[in-house]
Amino acid sequence: MKHFALLLALLAPSLVSGAALDDAPTVPYDEAALLPIHSPSLRPGPVAPRAINLPGITALFLIGDNPRSHAWLQQRLPDLQRLGAAGLVVNVESANALQALRERAPGLSLTPVPGDDLAQRLGLTHYPLLITATAIEQ
Repeated sequence: MKHFALLLALLAPSLVSGAALDDAPTVPYDEAALLPIHSPSLRPGPVAPRAINLPGITALFLIGDNPRSHAWLQQRLPDLQRLGAAGLVVNVESANALQALRERAPGLSLTPVPGDDLAQRLGLTHYPLLITATAIEQ
C-alpha cells in the first residue's frame, strides 16, 4: 500500500492528500515534452466493477484520446466533478489532443501519465474507468 501511495504521489502529487505533500515545492515541467503518452498495457474497453480498499485516496479516473473515453467523459462528467476526481490521461498523442480533452472536462485536472505501472498494480487492462477508495468502475 505504501508503494501505491508513493506511485500516485510521483505520478500526480495532487491525487494523494497529506501535509508532507502539501508542503512540497511545486516543480514546473514542460508538459509537451511528456507527449506522446502511450500505455501499451491499457486499451479502451469494458471494465467490470470491483471493490478495492484504498483508504484516503482521492477519486481519480483514467482516460485516453479515443471515442470510448470521449463518450464516457461526457456521460460521467457530473459525477467526476462532484467527486473532484483527478484525471490521468494514459494514451494521448499531442498537446492539441490533450487540450481538447481538457475542454471536455471543465473544472477537472487532466494529467498525461503512462499508466502501465498503475495498471499492473491494480490489475487493469482497459479504460476509461473511475477509481475511488472503495471501487473501480466504468
